[in-house]
Amino acid sequence: MAEKVIGILGGMGPEATLDLFAKIIAHTPAARDQDHLRVVIDSNPRVPDRTDAILRGGASPVPAMRVGIDSLKRAGADFVVIPCVSAHFFLDELQREAGLPILSMFDVAAEHIRTHHPDIRKVGMLATTGTLQGGRFREKLQVSGIETLTPAEPDQERVMVAIYEIKGAPGGRDRSTIAAEIREIAGRLIQRGVQGVVAGCTEIPLVLKPGDLGVPVFDTLTLLARAAIVAAGRAPL
Repeated sequence: MAEKVIGILGGMGPEATLDLFAKIIAHTPAARDQDHLRVVIDSNPRVPDRTDAILRGGASPVPAMRVGIDSLKRAGADFVVIPCVSAHFFLDELQREAGLPILSMFDVAAEHIRTHHPDIRKVGMLATTGTLQGGRFREKLQVSGIETLTPAEPDQERVMVAIYEIKGAPGGRDRSTIAAEIREIAGRLIQRGVQGVVAGCTEIPLVLKPGDLGVPVFDTLTLLARAAIVAAGRAPL
């Protein structure tokens, strides 16, 4: 059976897009260039802010994302992955007119926890306020019997600042300082009884790595990369 072409709808943000592509490469069994999968990337950083759209009725990202999916389809992509968790709030709307299947990070994360960590019943979520208030990720985990705890409001404000600093906000702190703060916030979720922490924004895995905490860290980008490799017809490393 012919391998399928992965389409990455990126730019939200650009570094998360790069990280996803790197993880697809890293998890693909290959001894030479020709052993890797074909990947098509449309990285459009002009897509309107997803959190602003969810929380404040800002410009919808859907039209720009549809244009990107059309570009991926014309370039030969067989399915789409989106390295932006907040964008998944609009997944149902996108999928109705996409013309290509879209892998859901929500489904991928819930399936991974359910299959590989069946004893986990409570996770902490580090994500944009749009993702948290949108509720779609929490609902998907809840269907799998997994409760989601979120940071207290002051900590959530700090998470949002950190996310935009990781994206490159002017005057932002260095990555090591941001990483220390994210670990501190995650630590307070662990004190509240979570058994794992979900990196529910694709900027979070850029500063929070598996092994950084005393509980499992679920890197949504790595999980999406591995799911994309499977969907393309290969077994990931």
